[in-house]
Amino acid sequence: RYHARQLFCCLPPCFLLSSLLLRRFLNALAVSTVGRVSLRRFSLAMIHSKARGKYPTGVERFSVPDDKVGWDVAFDGYQPVDYTAPVVIGNPKPVWADVDVRKDASVSLQYNKIDGKVDRRSLTGDYAIVDGVPRNPIGRTGMVGRGLLGRWGPNHAADPVVTRWLRDAKGERVVRDGKPVLQFVAIQRRDSGQWAIPGGMVDPGDNVSATLKKEFGEESLGALDMPPAKRAAVEKLVEKLFKGGEQVYSGYVDDPRNTDNAWMETTAVNFHDDSGETLGQFQLTAGDDAKDVRWQEIDQNCQLYASHFQFVKEVAKLRNAHF
Repeated sequence: RYHARQLFCCLPPCFLLSSLLLRRFLNALAVSTVGRVSLRRFSLAMIHSKARGKYPTGVERFSVPDDKVGWDVAFDGYQPVDYTAPVVIGNPKPVWADVDVRKDASVSLQYNKIDGKVDRRSLTGDYAIVDGVPRNPIGRTGMVGRGLLGRWGPNHAADPVVTRWLRDAKGERVVRDGKPVLQFVAIQRRDSGQWAIPGGMVDPGDNVSATLKKEFGEESLGALDMPPAKRAAVEKLVEKLFKGGEQVYSGYVDDPRNTDNAWMETTAVNFHDDSGETLGQFQLTAGDDAKDVRWQEIDQNCQLYASHFQFVKEVAKLRNAHF
């Protein structure tokens, strides 16, 4: 934390959001498997820019300047737009969404706890409850309600970063600037058209490990549309690939769907096939939630959804690959 504060002091003024924001983020910094704080993740939540940008449905947020993001900073003129998408409210309400607790006082959700099968705990620690609803632990977004998100508070996802080495016609690793080049499986989202890691929401009662395997199979391999026998064979290969994995991030996500009361959090795990033999048996096929799927090189020019660029950057550093 001491070194993180030193790094913070060196940032230009446009990145200095608030002292409370710094304290919250320092508390949320993930610790790697060898017990060291990952300073590489420092800027991910500090900027908090996509969560204040254009909303995916086109609804205009109330503008929040950089120096007004933190809740400890007075913002007397703050009038966030109240928006929850019709698909979330539903008639009937979808099973993946909470009720509007602001309108139904008979419902009591157990925030900061496991509430039945729904995990309402945040990866950043306990979040504040203000006026009966959770408050975004990073800061203002210009919107209250849930937007496109189903849960009040944290909405948990899992993102599998599946990688292999780029190889030439002879099967040798392609090297640039003295380092081998990594490729990862990327899907093109139907809702925004942006390229992304093939992740998804953690269903109530599921764990992150199960979600990682399920989402990769469904979004990247089209497993849901396969005949039973072929699907079983693919699931066996996925199980083999996903036996080992290294976590590269766990925490808050700077997601365009976030609001003051509902936000995305994720656990990103790298599954690497060093020889390429297991992944060589896969035929990439876009699932229902994807327009397309491809192998994409990891480099500094990647244009990816939400915070996914940061996740693949972490993987490149983990594997000592070209970036």
